[in-house]
Amino acid sequence: MNKNEKRFKSGFITIIGRPNVGKSTFLNHVIGQKIAIMSDKAQTTRNTIQGVLTMDDAQLVFIDTPGIHKPKHRLGDFMVKVATNTLNEVDLILYMINATEEFGRGEQFILEKLTGVNTDVFLVINKIDLIHPDKLIEIIGQYKDKYNFAEIIPISALQGNNVDRLLEVIKEYMPEGPQYYPSDQVTDHPERFIIAELIREKVLHLTREEVPHSVAVIIEKIDKRDNGTLHIMAAIIVERNSQKGIVIGKQGKMLKEIGRRARIDIENLLGSKVFLELWVKVQKDWRDKVNLLREFGYREDEY
Repeated sequence: MNKNEKRFKSGFITIIGRPNVGKSTFLNHVIGQKIAIMSDKAQTTRNTIQGVLTMDDAQLVFIDTPGIHKPKHRLGDFMVKVATNTLNEVDLILYMINATEEFGRGEQFILEKLTGVNTDVFLVINKIDLIHPDKLIEIIGQYKDKYNFAEIIPISALQGNNVDRLLEVIKEYMPEGPQYYPSDQVTDHPERFIIAELIREKVLHLTREEVPHSVAVIIEKIDKRDNGTLHIMAAIIVERNSQKGIVIGKQGKMLKEIGRRARIDIENLLGSKVFLELWVKVQKDWRDKVNLLREFGYREDEY
């Protein structure tokens, strides 16, 4: 290798933090494509989502974990385990906080989880566009005393402020290594997973507080028709009949709108025309049933 030639660096970076601090927004901004679903409801992300950013001299593989929170059911237990299991298996940890939220028991819980972790940890202070600069100085001072962070970097994931700087610093911490994924690959998840997540996102957006996080989406079938159109059949799973009624809506209007919005995102993702067929099923208390969690794709043994 020529002395002046840059060595290629690569590594895995996990993004942890409380629910709703902007982890998925950050990941989507960095990758430049919608691979993680975004919602202003807490605990939207349920599985780790790998986003791959390939540069000329590096490949950064980001893992967006479910928000770390006190679990209320088996699905919650699964989500917290997934988030904490990644800590010793990556090259770098980004601990993301929301600049507008005060330090509380949730942050204390995460800092305790980081105790004893040998991986470098960056404190990433997100949503700085929403606070006064004096407040930022106060936050940095507060967190500096609580943990020995390798770096403290303020950003706005939504507006892109200081994100490029963060990526450069991340690159400095990466070891020399191979290119794990092809240059044009942005995630390691199969298309079925992303399609299901895009449909679930629309359910969360449109039903708001009426249907909490008792929603799962199962892709039953994907067929390519002779005219090139993809026919996708998907089931939306809820826990109660009342929720089924809300998701279907009066004269089926809500389900139609969920399908319309999801189809637009799926067509953008796949680059082809899509016919999306949705229906709603009730599976009582599925979040507390291990066999149903496995059936719906939440497999603890994979992490």
